[in-house]
Amino acid sequence: MSLLAPRSAAALRSLAAALAALATAASALLAAAPPAGAVPETGPSRTAAATAVRGGNVLFSASGRCTVGFNATKGGTYYAIMEGRCVGGARDWYADAARTVHVGVTEAVRFPGEDHALVRYTNPAVSYPGEVDLGGGRYLDITGAARPVVGQSVCLPGSATGQRCGRVDAVNVSVTYPEGTVSGLARTSACTEPGTAAGRPAVSGSSAVGLAIGGSGTCASGGTTYLQPVLPVLQAFGLTLH
Repeated sequence: MSLLAPRSAAALRSLAAALAALATAASALLAAAPPAGAVPETGPSRTAAATAVRGGNVLFSASGRCTVGFNATKGGTYYAIMEGRCVGGARDWYADAARTVHVGVTEAVRFPGEDHALVRYTNPAVSYPGEVDLGGGRYLDITGAARPVVGQSVCLPGSATGQRCGRVDAVNVSVTYPEGTVSGLARTSACTEPGTAAGRPAVSGSSAVGLAIGGSGTCASGGTTYLQPVLPVLQAFGLTLH
């Protein structure tokens, strides 16, 4: 004789319906779950994937902002050539003012004596084209480097300030700062407004000529801008413009 009372047909149908509903809910949860090992996307990673850093763009550190002169490569690694006095003791660099998209670290600073720095790019989600940003969605592809010579036409492109052009007036000149003297510079008649010169790329045609490290005067009254030649920087670090 059985110890369990037989279930009614209605009870069995109710139990079957409950089990089916449970199975459907479990399937929905499994379908919505990410695959094993998947890394959830975050805001910074999506921002970084859409970011490119070019010559003339600004990078940000905990101590301020500096302009990228030119992008270069060595052994498959990308670098930014920047003004040494501006970079100073900063280590980490970001593509945005909020400092959420980390793009590189300072590798070398030469100032005084010379005035340039090298930032090694470390974020593979960001691209580093061998171009200079002219603003308005226009870019200048840099095809090589040239030494500044007297009489040479040079321009200072800027993504935010527009392009200013002039000529090289003198070479091998020196500028003295409180920290010391910088030598081997070129003096040009390309004007810059106060606060906009430091680190801007200087080009002649499609050739990189130097970094604008400072100047005097204004574009309204006529000004002078000094350049740190870029060719000696490339040679010193074994870099190639791309």
